Amino acid sequence: MTALRKYARLETIGLWRPVPDAQRREVIVSFGEASLVLTDGRTEMPLSHWSLPAVQRRNPGEMPALFAPSGDTMAETLEIDDPGMIEAIETIRTAVQRRRPRRGRGRLAVVAVTGMAILAGAVFWLPGAVVGHTTRIVPFVKREQIGRDLLVSMARFTGTPCADPQGLAVLGRLSARLFGRDGAQVVVLRDGLPAGGTAHVPGRHLLVDHSLIELPDGPEVLAGHLIVERLRGDLSDPLAEVLRAAGLRATFTLLATGSLPASALEGQAQTRLRAPAIALPTEQVLARFAAAGVPATPYALSVDPSGTTTRALIENDPIAPGTSPRLMADADWLALQAICRR
Repeated sequence: MTALRKYARLETIGLWRPVPDAQRREVIVSFGEASLVLTDGRTEMPLSHWSLPAVQRRNPGEMPALFAPSGDTMAETLEIDDPGMIEAIETIRTAVQRRRPRRGRGRLAVVAVTGMAILAGAVFWLPGAVVGHTTRIVPFVKREQIGRDLLVSMARFTGTPCADPQGLAVLGRLSARLFGRDGAQVVVLRDGLPAGGTAHVPGRHLLVDHSLIELPDGPEVLAGHLIVERLRGDLSDPLAEVLRAAGLRATFTLLATGSLPASALEGQAQTRLRAPAIALPTEQVLARFAAAGVPATPYALSVDPSGTTTRALIENDPIAPGTSPRLMADADWLALQAICRR
């Protein structure tokens, strides 16, 4: 597309608010393939991807411009005061919408026909088959959005996620160290999770209880819990878990419209926060610790201080004590421990 190529290298600084009551966060705004990409300036980790045709301006004619990825009042928002970037977003949005009129109608028709066919055959299909079909065709950007929507639903139990900027920057670097650049978005919660607990939601969001960053021994325990929770999410598709709990009607709605009804998520918030941890194969857990270069023993002892139930992890720890590189500097660990103080 000519318009997108023209602005492909354009970047600016914006103020991103992931949920309505969260603190604004400085991000780098750039263009992807028919999307607006928001990136953490310190860690260079992508934080969000917005579909350009769906982007809406909340305050036409006012400055700074306030954009949102949809018309949902609970959606994330982005403030931009760069006139060049504002003009580029408006130009590209218009170009994308003009470029896709027939394809959009065709795609809607295909989705509608597919949804009707699935609905007609629902009497014969197991619910698991419908969920499996849906999880195969939902793009990662939509998984991220569902995960963020679920976090919003959880807020009445968890409060606002901890968001001190320095602590968030350290979390971003730790996530990149453990999982690679696009590995996971770590969210620290003040309340809602059991003490020392973790959970996950679609879009590779890993939720951790604040007590895991208040330990005096260093970041290895936190890193271990993140590694294990990421493995749980990889072995049991989080979106499939959400859809099974939401039911067939909500799943068909996602197929037909591309969105889950808010009511489908509201009832899951507390259930997912309090769900018991699923036991994982020891061999796979050890393999993840080895791949990350993190010792398993600190995690194992945090789960069971006696080491009785986690003996296999301790005795087969792939990283010998004292041989692993430091996960972060002491100053970074102190900054991370202060993430909830703001």
